[in-house]
Amino acid sequence: MTQLQFNLNLNVLKERIMESNMDVVVKSAIILVLNEYMEKERDDYLQAGAYERAAERVDYRNGYYERELMLSLGKITLKVPRTRNGAFSPTIFERYSRVDQAFALSMMEMVINGVSTRKVSNIVEQLCGEQVSKSFVSSLTEKLDPIVKQWAQRPLNIEYYPYIFVDAMYIKVREHHKVVSKAVYIASAINEANQRKVIGFNVNHKESYEAWKEFFLVLKSRGLQSPKLVISDAHKGLKKAIAEEFIGTSWQRCTVHFKRNIIGNLPKKNLASIILDLKRIFEAVEIKDARNFRDEFFDKYKDENKLEKALEILDEGFEDAIQYLNQPAKWHRLIRTTNSLERINQEVRRREKVIRIFPNTQSAFRLIGAVLMEYDDLLSKRRVNFEEKK
Repeated sequence: MTQLQFNLNLNVLKERIMESNMDVVVKSAIILVLNEYMEKERDDYLQAGAYERAAERVDYRNGYYERELMLSLGKITLKVPRTRNGAFSPTIFERYSRVDQAFALSMMEMVINGVSTRKVSNIVEQLCGEQVSKSFVSSLTEKLDPIVKQWAQRPLNIEYYPYIFVDAMYIKVREHHKVVSKAVYIASAINEANQRKVIGFNVNHKESYEAWKEFFLVLKSRGLQSPKLVISDAHKGLKKAIAEEFIGTSWQRCTVHFKRNIIGNLPKKNLASIILDLKRIFEAVEIKDARNFRDEFFDKYKDENKLEKALEILDEGFEDAIQYLNQPAKWHRLIRTTNSLERINQEVRRREKVIRIFPNTQSAFRLIGAVLMEYDDLLSKRRVNFEEKK
């Protein structure tokens, strides 16, 4: 990804801050940054700075035109640089348009469907600068929905994903004049090029075996091959669906959820020393060492009645929680938990909580899909860092 460096006019920014409220300050700062960013993009495209004579120059500056950009904090007006031949196009509008269109659509649909509050109405007016009609929402939806749908249905047989992470989160949706809870299924993965990807998502009524099975069948219909490992929590329906749909694949129980379950059943007395012994098991590099540490843990605490439930949980889920140790050691930290997918969920939640209640399922699919598209695009520019701190 191209790295751009540019200088901001801090005096202008300071003047805006001293004379404006915080909403205007934030908008002003964003406008300054984006305008400067586009200016630097034009310089790089032309291969020459302002008033600079250069043999490599490919075109000439041709002033600016104003264009509005819809952001989650409202509508802003930018000065877009242009060139004589008209071939230059800044990347900003493409990069920020999907999520913010989805956000605006979801907010507007709340108004149209009669579930808005005065606050929501004010937000919509700030976003759009006008009252919205059903036809206006429909025209925007027609442009955005096919993009999200195409991305959600893209083929997965182009590359192999050895490690897949799956999880579900819950959102609120208005349906038949009632507010209901719906599950959002999200699957991320690591490919053979050591890139993280968001490979699928769906919105369904509840988290169940049937819903997970349907989700996996859709992924397989798009060309997903059985991975080496599927990492998730211990939902019974999810486990059953993984076993049925990915023959020959190992299931890795998220060690973070597993340890929390064990610790939640420990006595408060001498808790620190017990947790230290428990962590030792999952810090092993070899699977035989983990089993030895597990046996030592049982020998040490088997006679303590207050630990009976915790020991039972450890014994029952132990093997499922150490399957990551069968993979190369460099992967252990990355594939023993669903932490990477939890971060994606947090980003979805950050956008979703502004709306709070989606006006319909399609609105939820649109906004969550746009957020995941943006996040997937960010992930595709990175490689897995094996040297990150634990």
